[in-house]
Amino acid sequence: MSVGCTTGNQVGRRIYLPASFIGGPRDMRRRYLDAMSLVQRYGKPDLFLTMTCNTMWKEIHDNLKYDEEAQDRPDLVAKVFRAKFEVLKTEIVKKKLFGEVAAFVYVIEYRKRGLPHAHILVILKPEAKPLNREAYDRMVSAELPDPNEQSYLYSLVIKHMMHGPCGSLKKENVCMRNGMCKNRYPKEYIEHTTHSEDGYPHYRRRNNGRSVRVRNHSLDNRWVVPYTPYLLALIDCHLNVEICSTVKLVKYLYKYVYKGHDRVSFHIYSENDPEDIDEIHEFQSARWVSAAEAMWLIYRFPLNEMTPSVYTLQLHLPGEQVVSFHKNTNLSNLVDSTDFTKTMLTKFFAMNRRSKQARKLKCLYREFPEYFVWHPDKKKWTCRKRRKVIGRVVTVRPNEGERYFLRLLLSHVRAPKSFDHLLIVDGQLASSYREAAF
Repeated sequence: MSVGCTTGNQVGRRIYLPASFIGGPRDMRRRYLDAMSLVQRYGKPDLFLTMTCNTMWKEIHDNLKYDEEAQDRPDLVAKVFRAKFEVLKTEIVKKKLFGEVAAFVYVIEYRKRGLPHAHILVILKPEAKPLNREAYDRMVSAELPDPNEQSYLYSLVIKHMMHGPCGSLKKENVCMRNGMCKNRYPKEYIEHTTHSEDGYPHYRRRNNGRSVRVRNHSLDNRWVVPYTPYLLALIDCHLNVEICSTVKLVKYLYKYVYKGHDRVSFHIYSENDPEDIDEIHEFQSARWVSAAEAMWLIYRFPLNEMTPSVYTLQLHLPGEQVVSFHKNTNLSNLVDSTDFTKTMLTKFFAMNRRSKQARKLKCLYREFPEYFVWHPDKKKWTCRKRRKVIGRVVTVRPNEGERYFLRLLLSHVRAPKSFDHLLIVDGQLASSYREAAF
């Protein structure tokens, strides 16, 4: 304003894809950070499940017309997969198949072939966590079942849960990388389930002589993808279940879940292109959207979910809060008529000064949303009466200086009453947040 700008459209603009665009890079990064907050609160994930759509489901085939195939009815594929996935979620969360669930996240993805699949990460409560090989074997199997006693399950394992053949049996298989299977099949025979250094256990795969003919090759227990017998028989699709035995897997798993859509880089060449080379304009990121995914979005089915939900908290230095306004806004009127001092952070300080409940709880900033709700329209906190959430303060890089140290202090000082209160250490007022933090 001091240099003569009077309206909003004269202020420099930056056009970006906001986090509200589901599936965009900002959305995926935000969800990854939210998921890390769940790990910080409840610990590492215990189970990692991958569910893939089966076009041979009876519910799909019973509703196809004569001469129709599953790819002709993307609406039907989307609806049936959604229904099957809800059954799976109910079994895990509500019926507590693996035990009481503390938190879980899932993401629905579509690959190049156009069929949906889901990745689910489950964190169990302490009393339900699998801690020994007996618990692992109750949850997960990696062997061919007895064809005489469990004929139905046996047929499903052959149909959905056999990997390959690859390696020396088929060197050109899609899983091959530099002459080796990227999934490390075939596995070794092992009499008892054991922990491993790579984060997944080595499941029991006994050399009991059972084998099956799959794609013109004889495969045994070494080729079985880990599964839960009950879920496989219930859902009838490829349903890989893995137990996360070490904390080393955490970042890899969550980044894998939130890696985003399949993308391709391409360049459109024209004879009229200018001689200047601009690499930024030459490469563009593009998405392949299949018909089934389009129907999923048209029906407004959720692409991801996180329970409990994570509440993102704003962070700013004194007088440096972000201000949003319409491009045609008169800046003088905006400054005169709007109270910019009311933000999540400043009202958090105010609640610690005035609210008896807040003073009694003595919360850290990230713990505050568990007991209070922020109302953006009224710009105030009120007591929480329902829904369980956890808080997360926005991430700050160390090279941002004072803002980084402010975040550090808010992560350790309980019930601060003001910005200056954070500067007081042992009765002395520090000159900066950096000095106070140190």
